[in-house]
Parts: sequence; structure tokens; C-alpha cells
Amino acid sequence: MDNTLTVSVIINAPVDKVWAAYNTPEDIQQWNQASEDWHCPASENDLRTGGRFKNTMAAKDGSFSFDFSGTYTDVTPHTFIAYTMDDDRKATVKFEAEGETTVVTTTFEPEGTNPTDMQQQGWQAILNSFKNYAESK
Repeated sequence: MDNTLTVSVIINAPVDKVWAAYNTPEDIQQWNQASEDWHCPASENDLRTGGRFKNTMAAKDGSFSFDFSGTYTDVTPHTFIAYTMDDDRKATVKFEAEGETTVVTTTFEPEGTNPTDMQQQGWQAILNSFKNYAESK
């Protein structure tokens, strides 16, 4: 991955709890949105190398929705996830346990339509939403 963007967050929860909240479809539906006017009404996750994921992202007013989906290329429980999105962009997610906190870092290849700063802000907003959910769970 040459042209990549990175977002990161420190979560006040142990890595096993963070891993479960990040990867369980019922949990994904609770946190996977960049703003309050969006939600994730459906999530499927076959978390294994070669497995697929699909998360439906939708505006709450019904005006727009899309599926964010891809295939896992590497899964190391509680530590690392790599995947290729259906548009062939790649991403990784690292989970670094630091006692009772966990650092989650996502690195991804941006798409070519939207400005990179907007994409980085969007991915960071989703990760911040995840932090809030994981810490309250």
C-alpha cells in the first residue's frame, strides 16, 4: 500500500472486548456510521482469511445507501486484520493491547472520487464512533 491514509484511536477497554465489538455484526450495526444522520442497518461478517464482510451504510432519511464490502486477506485474532475492498483498495486494522487500553489503527487506500482529507475525516469519525461504543459497552 503506497498511497495510504491512517486513522487511530485509543480505547479504554481491553483488547478482547475491543476485538469482539469491532467484529460482531450486531455490534457493528451500533457504531458503524460517520455521523448521527447515518446508520448501519445490516452487517455480515465472516471473519477469517478468505472470508467476506458486508456492511450496509445508509442515510437515516432513506435518501442514500451503499454496501461497504470486501474480502479478508489476513486475520490474526486480537491483533491484525487485512482486507481488500470490492473496488480493489486495501486496508489494514491493527489492535495493540496496552494493559486495559487498546490502540486501534486503520490504514487504507483512498478512493479517487472524494478529497483525501474528507475521506480521512470520515474514517476517523467512524473510528471515533467505535471508540464511544466500545467504551460504553
